[in-house]
Amino acid sequence: MERPTDEVEYEQMLLSRHTFLSRRGGRRQDGVLERSAYILLSRIRVQGPMSIGELSDAFGLDASTLNRQTAAAMRAGLIERIPDPAGGMARKFRLTDEGARLLEEEREGIVAVLERVMADWPDDDIAAFATYLKRFNNGIERIGGRPWPRPSDDLDGI
Repeated sequence: MERPTDEVEYEQMLLSRHTFLSRRGGRRQDGVLERSAYILLSRIRVQGPMSIGELSDAFGLDASTLNRQTAAAMRAGLIERIPDPAGGMARKFRLTDEGARLLEEEREGIVAVLERVMADWPDDDIAAFATYLKRFNNGIERIGGRPWPRPSDDLDGI
């Protein structure tokens, strides 16, 4: 008899292949942002301006990787460097107006796909799934020691 976690493992593997992204460029078929830019911008949007060191700690990536990602995002006009608002030495990155606009456009596209996937689900099932998914992610974050800040419960404010 299989353990329930065997089924979770299998379904998680399947979920990871359904990333709503195409194979070309790490982007959804009709997406405007690459996956790495979407995640980077989402983190800065929720947490506020962040330095390379803070981003490195948050993502568990080395500074050179984050330097490449932030340089690409800066060239694309999605983020800009600013002095630390708290007066620290390290400069920080914040979203530009264009970065915030494109992030919202990408998020709305992803939500539209999710709404199509769950079109026949009752709202209670969607809410329960979101609760379990959040609990699952919280467990991963706890083990990894890298909690992801979450916006308020008002998802319209993301």
